[in-house]
Amino acid sequence: MRGRAQNAIAECLRLAEYTEEPGRITRRFLTEPMHAVHDRLRKRMTELGMSVTVDAVGNMRGLWEPEGASRKRLIIASHVDTVPHAGAYDGVLGVCLGLELVQNAKERKHPLAIEVIAFSEEEGVRFGVPFIGSRAVASRFDPALLALKDADGITLESAIRNYGLDPARIADAALDQNTAAMLEIHIEQGPVLEAEGLSVAAVTDIVGQTRMSLRFAGHANHAGTTPMHLRHDALAGAAEWIAAVERIARDTEGLIATVGKIEIEPNAANVVPGVAAVSLDLRYSSDPARAAALETLLARAGEIADRRGLALESKRLMDQPAVPMDERLTAFLVEAMEALDLPPKSMPSGAGHDAMVMAAKVPAAMLFLRSPGGISHHPDEAVREIDVENALRVAASFLERL
Repeated sequence: MRGRAQNAIAECLRLAEYTEEPGRITRRFLTEPMHAVHDRLRKRMTELGMSVTVDAVGNMRGLWEPEGASRKRLIIASHVDTVPHAGAYDGVLGVCLGLELVQNAKERKHPLAIEVIAFSEEEGVRFGVPFIGSRAVASRFDPALLALKDADGITLESAIRNYGLDPARIADAALDQNTAAMLEIHIEQGPVLEAEGLSVAAVTDIVGQTRMSLRFAGHANHAGTTPMHLRHDALAGAAEWIAAVERIARDTEGLIATVGKIEIEPNAANVVPGVAAVSLDLRYSSDPARAAALETLLARAGEIADRRGLALESKRLMDQPAVPMDERLTAFLVEAMEALDLPPKSMPSGAGHDAMVMAAKVPAAMLFLRSPGGISHHPDEAVREIDVENALRVAASFLERL
């Protein structure tokens, strides 16, 4: 598997060249560089003898059906969009490994049909809502999403049409009824495997997550002539709340809370900020505890806004329950590790993944491989060849067990 691991890594680096920003890896949902990604993947899939389609939300799908294959099929999938200024492996590696596994299964005359899906959108960067690609495949796409606008005022519906696709056919992206299981291979994006000196782990469950937007609105005014006690400073209110978010999360075991985005109006050095719009990303393995934490955080935002004379608006963008992976499939991954003399590590995922969306429709499993330094969503994101090789070995053994 060493050569296949090297191929997958090299392919990730090639795909990293297709970006919206020269010198930085940024590839949002259905932007121009996605055409180049699709062209590259289509060529590889065609060389493998796969039938290739692109569905109405831009998911590229390659199906390998060996002669005499059963009607049942396995999906191997991950995403090919990125966060701004990203690394080369998040999501994309899972797609490249899927193609290497097809090549391996083809040579071994494995009888199971395999569909490799390169989901067009998982990160939620362009339209503020994640998992657009897998939502469509899992028949969980809400048509109301089509009205969402990106930073340039382009609607999701227009983005789909501009890419040459038909939003009226999104329902046709639904999973084939003969799909038996889904496997997603992904870098851990955290420090656990690195800290324990391990290559791979089976994911037991994916924590629940809530994403919110909050808007603190006060009054913009001259910075030099407005006394401190007469100000309604939206940014100061948002900053107080951000500090409260960190404090509450630190004091609550297992709670992860992040304010990662802030937009200020009018955003001038000599003007008291009139508007501060901020994001909230809240994650917890317990859904009731996450709901309680969210209630506490929103109540605190309301208290701060009232005391400072600010108006507060909040909007829920996503509320994803914690999702367990399929126990039988997860056991297959653990058995594969043991058979290959790898430590049988299992762990939860603190990050959201397409597998959590797909699990509502089909039995799903996830395989993590080590992130050196625990780094992800960053240009320094990396993988080790031995870990990629071990992931391929475990996944190939998993296929045998299916």
